[in-house]
Amino acid sequence: MLDLPTQAWDWLRRTYVWRSFFRHGYPDSRKNQSLTVFTNVFLHLHPVKVRRHALAIPYTWCMGGLSFFLFLVLTLTGTLLMFYYHPTTDLAYSDIKDLETVVVFGQLLRNMHRWAAHGMVITVFLHMARVFYTGSYKPPREFNWVVGVLLFFLTIMLSYTGYLLPWDQLAFWAVTVGYNIAAATPFIGNEVSYLLFGGYELGPNALLRFYVLHVVGLPVLTGFLMAIHFWRIRKDGGISGPL
Repeated sequence: MLDLPTQAWDWLRRTYVWRSFFRHGYPDSRKNQSLTVFTNVFLHLHPVKVRRHALAIPYTWCMGGLSFFLFLVLTLTGTLLMFYYHPTTDLAYSDIKDLETVVVFGQLLRNMHRWAAHGMVITVFLHMARVFYTGSYKPPREFNWVVGVLLFFLTIMLSYTGYLLPWDQLAFWAVTVGYNIAAATPFIGNEVSYLLFGGYELGPNALLRFYVLHVVGLPVLTGFLMAIHFWRIRKDGGISGPL
């Protein structure tokens, strides 16, 4: 006769809750191994087998993986920074100073976010340079190259929108340069500047719009394109090999 723990274990394995999490048996056969990978999004993101050249650090320099890692660091530290920041012209600068002097590990948190942003711009650029010089943009990967260019543009925009958030003199006048460049666009300059900055001069509307773009709009779009980017790498046969 089975003891009580064994009976409870057998009952749990027969429940719908258990089968909703574990839909296949133990991966002790090729069929169960394949089904386990194909039906699990986390396992399916990484292929079962990779080519030898994809593991060669001098070929890829891990720039794509480092870019994704820095994006995760930025997401985590940015979420924590949101607890101590108000996107208003009256409180933004004082919140940044409080992070540096009052909040425990606030200076470390802000610096991690800041340097990760600089690092992501560098790694994404180097990743694109590596892809270009190794010819990895050629068919059938030309679509993924376009996605990568869009991701580089979004990375620059994330850095640019975050630059205004401290609302100090350096940020204010640096973004003013960008405002004047947008306003100088032929025919639609005023409309473009008004759309991006919420007015015809930098003020509360510009700060709020940059904040929403920085913490919601651009990260969501970047994450969506990253998913497509990773998916296309799988569908295009993995990382391209040396020419």
